[in-house]
Amino acid sequence: MNESHPLPPQGPFLHAILSHLADHPEGDRRGNVHDAMPKLVGLTDAQRMDRLASGEPRYRYRSGWGLTMLKATGYVDSPRTGIWRITAPGRELLARHPNGFDDRTAKQIIREYQVRSEPTPAPQPSGDPTGQPSTQAPEERIDDAVGEIERAVAHELLERILQAPPAFFEQLVLDLLQKLGYGSGADDGLRLGGVGDGGIDGVINLDRLGLEKVYVQAKRWQGAVGRPQVQAFLGALAGRHARKGVFITTSTFTKEAKEYSGQISETVVLIDGTNLTRLMIENGVAVTHHRVVRLPRIDQDYFDTV
Repeated sequence: MNESHPLPPQGPFLHAILSHLADHPEGDRRGNVHDAMPKLVGLTDAQRMDRLASGEPRYRYRSGWGLTMLKATGYVDSPRTGIWRITAPGRELLARHPNGFDDRTAKQIIREYQVRSEPTPAPQPSGDPTGQPSTQAPEERIDDAVGEIERAVAHELLERILQAPPAFFEQLVLDLLQKLGYGSGADDGLRLGGVGDGGIDGVINLDRLGLEKVYVQAKRWQGAVGRPQVQAFLGALAGRHARKGVFITTSTFTKEAKEYSGQISETVVLIDGTNLTRLMIENGVAVTHHRVVRLPRIDQDYFDTV
């Protein structure tokens, strides 16, 4: 960070987000929330212009992070794609702190987010958990921070996918599969989605002659995909005498759908929203990795020669 114009801490951004959404009872879009932050937080011109290494304004990163925290803690929800709205608990919190959050309140929100978002919460020392130093080693804290960033990016990826046209998602899925090594060349993926697609959204040739193919179905759902949808996909594969298929969704699969997929003889892979975003992040599809961190470590072999 440029020390000549550091941003305020996260607390003022959390309060500003709730204040903005309180003025928009039906909710508002992420971009509008970002645009409201400089005035609500009281940023200087220099603070507005401060940018991360990726080129993104630093304050928009803070407000984006704030939205993620507030949604995870139940103070904000997303009633429909791309819309963010303050919840009843959010209004109650704002009513208790109309003029801003003190440091303790802000830390409590952040800690609540960490507890809810971490697969296994890190152990905390006795006493006030919001004011004690971490008990983790530095490399553990780095791993946790990277994991937290990846979860936030995964959440935003799904949000962006749901806002985009269906054809965009179908092409994204083909791009991802090619990144994973399916297809012998860049032109081996073909999007088929549209009226009369027969339940097949794309196909990838595994060899140059197209003798072996993988058929794809891509569903942008918010509810769980059930066994009937998986059965329909299998029917579409059978109609093409296909042996391999990939069913990808932005949501989840029901237990019945997973069990059915595991029982059938055809080779069908189910990929839910969690695995989809993980694969996108790992393979750099719609994601850039803008910073490499080099961690120094003593070369013990070097000193063993002494």
